[in-house]
Amino acid sequence: MAKGRALVHENGWKARAVWSDDGYFRLETGDTGDVDVRLFVTQALLTEAEPTLYRQIINATRFPGTRLVAITPDVHHGYGVPVGSVIVTDRGQGTAGAVAMGPVGFDIGCGMMSARSLVHAERATPDRKLEFNREVTKRVSLGAGGKSIKLGKVSETELQELVRGGAEYYVEKYGAEFDRSRAERHRIPVADNWDIPWGGKGSPERGLDQLGSLGGGNHFIELQRCEDTGTLFVQVHTGSRGFGHGLATNYLQKAKDERVERGEADITDIDLGYFTPGSRHFADYLNAVAAGGNYAILNRLIIFEQIADAFRKVFREDLELVYEISHNLVQAEDHPSYGDVWVHRKGATRAFPGGHPALAGTIWQDTGHPVLIPGSNRDYSYVLMPEAGAVKSGYSINHGAGRRMSRGEAMRQLDQRKIDKQYERDGILVNLDGRVPLDEAAQCYKSCEEVVSAVVAAGLARVEHTLWPLASIKGNEETAARAQQRERKGRDRSREKQRGAERHTARKTKRFTL
Repeated sequence: MAKGRALVHENGWKARAVWSDDGYFRLETGDTGDVDVRLFVTQALLTEAEPTLYRQIINATRFPGTRLVAITPDVHHGYGVPVGSVIVTDRGQGTAGAVAMGPVGFDIGCGMMSARSLVHAERATPDRKLEFNREVTKRVSLGAGGKSIKLGKVSETELQELVRGGAEYYVEKYGAEFDRSRAERHRIPVADNWDIPWGGKGSPERGLDQLGSLGGGNHFIELQRCEDTGTLFVQVHTGSRGFGHGLATNYLQKAKDERVERGEADITDIDLGYFTPGSRHFADYLNAVAAGGNYAILNRLIIFEQIADAFRKVFREDLELVYEISHNLVQAEDHPSYGDVWVHRKGATRAFPGGHPALAGTIWQDTGHPVLIPGSNRDYSYVLMPEAGAVKSGYSINHGAGRRMSRGEAMRQLDQRKIDKQYERDGILVNLDGRVPLDEAAQCYKSCEEVVSAVVAAGLARVEHTLWPLASIKGNEETAARAQQRERKGRDRSREKQRGAERHTARKTKRFTL
């Protein structure tokens, strides 16, 4: 890997990016070797990109068997490889193409869900937005420590069934209100002989009581106005919670141990870890990715059920699932130029257009499947439809707007009062109290419109729907703590009211008996 090593063309690397008429910059330097590196960015986004991205792009080219590295327009600095990158490695028989851990990351299968309604956006009055946020937070637990409200804690045996059977098993066992044909996958196959690596540093058993919970960080639930139809949409961003994180942690340790056994340098973070077909952990890690991906799929679909219930209570209408899709996975695919490959999408989204063989027999075979692109909580989000040109990027596009300011920088530079007032003026309610998490404020993110314009200009996808935020729920720990405090106070008031009623009844009864 290039981490810590001298590179030939690190200085001034942006000047070496040459524009191609196919809608991307081609990067060929003394460090890229024979790997095809394509930057799907505008000139402005390239200029704005952190200089340190070059070293991470080169890291992405160094995994064994890498054929293509595609950089999406929301790209930003990650740990070892960029967030917003697609890494295509060989999967052909007899090849040593790697399955890289970094592009999957700790939140295995993290992704998006979008739903729509026939409710006109004008019905989302300030009171109803507050009521919607309140009803959702009653049903969906927030924050990193959030627990499942719907399922509670399942047994280890039941979790094995859920992460193997995915949406198919869940519908059969628990019943469901969602249309499985509108999920990217019903389930990803998991081998019968694979077992969850319980315990260890990762403790994937944390996921036993988290199915149907949002998590923290950049995960969110958002009520939106569709600019095309004037109706209400809802989007959700979440992943595999403590289960996926636990799997990734335990397999990172296996990768470290294996590297030491071979007498190679130890790896410092997950972004530089990988397994090749000769590794005894190669197949096991792919099964772990499948299990984590299934957990994430279920998590989003269970949250959809809970949100749909809240939506019906507030607006007296139904929500219909638009699509559910992942953006942190490695999957076996076929590519017209590269043949049998492993496609890693780190902060990138699958984008199969109409006519793609993988969509044959689905409702998307002629149109291609939707791709869900969130902006910040004070910016546009999008539903895109892939175009034939997506073949150029390994059938992948961006997964969001992309950060432009670190969390620490946001906490140092942004003014809480000014940010809150700005959102209030724009009519965007955040959580229940209007307090915007500063490290998730709009100023932390790139313009989603500019990011999406690069995708459209390159012929990768077209815009189907443009969505504007009306009410946003962010699951940080501070928000979760305040919600729990409000819930406790509400219970205390209810108990005191009940006790008062009981005392009043007792006094009336005493007077009557005397």
